[in-house]
Amino acid sequence: MLLHGLCMNDLQWKRKGHDHGAALARDLAYTPVYLHYNSGLHISTNGRAFAELLETLVQLWPVPLTELVLIGHSMGGLVARSACHYGALARHEWLRRLDKLVFLGTPHHGAPLERGGNWVDMLLGASAYSAPLARLGKIRSAGITDLRFGNLVDEDWNKRDRFERSGDRRVAVPLPEGVACYAIAATTGKTAGDLTDRLIGDGIVPLASALGRHANPRLALTFDESRQWVAHGTNHLDLLSRPEVYAQIKRWLAASG
Repeated sequence: MLLHGLCMNDLQWKRKGHDHGAALARDLAYTPVYLHYNSGLHISTNGRAFAELLETLVQLWPVPLTELVLIGHSMGGLVARSACHYGALARHEWLRRLDKLVFLGTPHHGAPLERGGNWVDMLLGASAYSAPLARLGKIRSAGITDLRFGNLVDEDWNKRDRFERSGDRRVAVPLPEGVACYAIAATTGKTAGDLTDRLIGDGIVPLASALGRHANPRLALTFDESRQWVAHGTNHLDLLSRPEVYAQIKRWLAASG
């Protein structure tokens, strides 16, 4: 099951003639299913709806289900994590069938561009002359403001002003238990340790955010070292088409554990 990113759709997995889902069907005999969701809604809203949809899909699958894999690009990875959270609360059957979860450039701890937009709102709102522009900034969707820190559950935004400048008050949501989780991050830097890794990452998501790293141990995600991989000289959308990215996904999915 492939989950697209912000402001994208299920058809945009095909980029530069390549589609990870179609390639996995050809090489590893997977059946690709592409989710289409409204990325303007809160991530938790989409996560809960996706969990329910997966429960129905697993129940109605026409042949015995031998393996279930989720691949999320960008926001899609957050929707997948949110679905795992709500699937666990609802004791869904599909979560017990989930074998692997692959994240491609997922902003587990947010994206600086949304935080920058939040600062611009504050500065514009400070002046009577620029206040109308600040009101325009507040058109940003719920899904986009969730990307400030990587909100996954209702408690992260419910009864809060999502445009208010505030710190990271997320509920800690660990990776799902019993599921092999993999993270691919991209950086436009050419070599490991490049300043670009820390400041820009893939142009949208910093390297640390994509790999789940956080200074607060409560929020840090524990990806095994063998289940992390960094694509250098690669931007956020290149994760959908670069041959080396697909090769890494294929290696992980072809492995038994």
